[in-house]
Amino acid sequence: MKERVVVTGMGAITPIGNSVNDFWQGIKENKIGFAKVTHFDASEYKASLAAEVKDFNAKDYMDPRSARRMELFSQYAIAAAKEAVENAGLDMTKEDPFRVGVSIGSGVGSLQAAEREEKKLLEKGPFRVGPMLVPMMISNMAAGNVSIAFGCKGKCIDIVTACATGTHSIGEAYRSIQYGDADVMLAGGTEGAICPLGMAGFASLTALTASEDPEKASIPFDKDRSGFVMGEGAGVVVLESLSHAQARGAEILAEVVGYGATSDAFHITSPAEDGSGAAMAMMLAVKEAGAKPEDVSYINAHGTSTHHNDLFETRAIKAAFGDAAYRVPVSSTKSMIGHLLGAAGAVEFITCVKSIQDRYIHPTVGLKNPDEECDLNYVPGQGIHGDVTLAISNSLGFGGHNATLAVKKFEA
Repeated sequence: MKERVVVTGMGAITPIGNSVNDFWQGIKENKIGFAKVTHFDASEYKASLAAEVKDFNAKDYMDPRSARRMELFSQYAIAAAKEAVENAGLDMTKEDPFRVGVSIGSGVGSLQAAEREEKKLLEKGPFRVGPMLVPMMISNMAAGNVSIAFGCKGKCIDIVTACATGTHSIGEAYRSIQYGDADVMLAGGTEGAICPLGMAGFASLTALTASEDPEKASIPFDKDRSGFVMGEGAGVVVLESLSHAQARGAEILAEVVGYGATSDAFHITSPAEDGSGAAMAMMLAVKEAGAKPEDVSYINAHGTSTHHNDLFETRAIKAAFGDAAYRVPVSSTKSMIGHLLGAAGAVEFITCVKSIQDRYIHPTVGLKNPDEECDLNYVPGQGIHGDVTLAISNSLGFGGHNATLAVKKFEA
């Protein structure tokens, strides 16, 4: 029999708060985390706004020597994992370390390390390239560093599916526990790619908004949307088998009940125009949850504020939910924190858990002028207070990757 899987801890580093509580308080205040880029001089860039993490000091989460040997995306992962482990009350001295695993992904790893060392290569020659370039740059180092920091000796994986990374990472951790590969998994996503190469690359794809007004920069499903705001941060959750969580007396925050993963097999950057791939991911997650479309209380949309994503995701929801699509509230967390790339799905999963706990669905902030073709209830204006018993979170990644997680209020 498959194990039931529950959430017992959560940690977040975001553009509107460096803990789950601060992040959620910002969400409830409709706080927008967008401002002019400070990580570098972006005055000549098409996109000059970003959703940067504020007041982050790696030394608050790890010793200075360890911090110096990690790039930003790994530091964010350690910080979020530390909060999640503490929130879960997980004592590794009482665990079999080979039954505790890690599934934390990053979409791009460290572009900053590549920029820095490539400059040395061109200006000073190959022998001046630092020996730590590769171990600091590659995306699996977030998972590796978390494993080392907390002594997790079980399955340790880095899933890279662009903007679906965080959702797939949690989904595969869920599967690992369901089928007995682990008792506990630290799972999520992390990203720190607000740098010249990252901003220039996404801007060249016309994916980033050129708006200089934070109030109008990330406005998913709005007729005037013009692209996403680059974000950064991390989200990590502690998942456990129900039996393990109950045996150690852990507080259970929610239960993961479904996971759907598909590929559009269509285009390297655009979702399938009919939304069929994303629709199937949603249908698989809802089916595994033993639910029907009308049972879903809330959809946390991928909602990037690009023309294609919002339109095609709307079509996907209609295809998956039928008439129920017009009754279920849909909102985009990216309207407040921007697009955290590989970390987006993990932070948005945390949003779903908090929605269940707090009985609150946040609005799509900034949505003023709905696109005629985006005609669902995207929760404009004010949030919705009321029971949230089953929520799903969508992520769609470049390359056609689709992932949906279903999470519900825990019932023994």
